[in-house]
Amino acid sequence: FSVLTKIALNLLKNEKTLKVGVRGKRLKAGWDNRYLEKLINL
Repeated sequence: FSVLTKIALNLLKNEKTLKVGVRGKRLKAGWDNRYLEKLINL
């Protein structure tokens, strides 16, 4: 389970379009399905 958490955190850290922290990116991914798809490259 910790491997999935690390993968998710790395995806958030490497995403550079938003100028917010990891917490803000996590919240936006929860609110915005398009942003979530962009993070996981669907």
